[in-house]
Amino acid sequence: MDIYEEIARLRKHGRKAALATIIQVQGSIPSYETSKLLVREDGSILGTVGGGCVEAEVWAVAQDVMREEKPRRLHFNLNASPEYDTGLVCGGSLDIFIEPILAIPTLYLFGGGHVSLAVEPVARLAGFDSVVADDREAFANAERFPHAVATYAGTWEHIFPRLTPNDLSYILIATRGHKADLTCLRWALGTPARFIGMVGSRRKRIEFNKILASEGTPESQLERIHSPVGLDIGALTPEEIAVATVAEMIAVRRNAQSSVPSLATKPKTEIAP
Repeated sequence: MDIYEEIARLRKHGRKAALATIIQVQGSIPSYETSKLLVREDGSILGTVGGGCVEAEVWAVAQDVMREEKPRRLHFNLNASPEYDTGLVCGGSLDIFIEPILAIPTLYLFGGGHVSLAVEPVARLAGFDSVVADDREAFANAERFPHAVATYAGTWEHIFPRLTPNDLSYILIATRGHKADLTCLRWALGTPARFIGMVGSRRKRIEFNKILASEGTPESQLERIHSPVGLDIGALTPEEIAVATVAEMIAVRRNAQSSVPSLATKPKTEIAP
């Protein structure tokens, strides 16, 4: 199986992996420069960078690379480190670069109004695909969102089963009313989405928390909600709200401390209920 074909397949199916490549060699090593090892998120591998303890350490570091989504460079001195002995006559050193292989993250926009219309192009520039859903066909169609990978219109109960968010997905709820927002939020909390954001005020978030808690939603689930959504940049216009929202999504994607949602922190982007 070709490594690059497998990378394309994994990305298509929304799966993570890490690619290790020998980028520098000195002396004799049990492989060759540009050798590659693909480590899938289930731990299975494809290819080799020489086997033995070197490969075992690369495999272990690849798990961190996938989790942190940040590349790493490793140096191995085979001559000075007996633990890397492969049973072959090797006395060189090598550097291995390990990079994350990630699917393009998908942003699910619930509501095709002015906020989503501003968010979609900003998210696209930041590397997100978008899926738009609305209970009005005029607000979720290819003409209104020509760059969205998909649009869905109809009742929410009809739309939800057609969506398949995973742990690389992001959700933004910005429908035309509180009732629809709450309906979408209930559904979103039942998904493995990495980010769940909702447009609105702090009062709206508190009211929704009370309703969901009374229905049995655990506190750990409520803590997943980013609302008021967006980093605190004093945003007022839809375009500014889009920048603040996508900035928070990026913070979550890059594991920045500022991405932690909390009602106890300074208010972020708010829209009056």
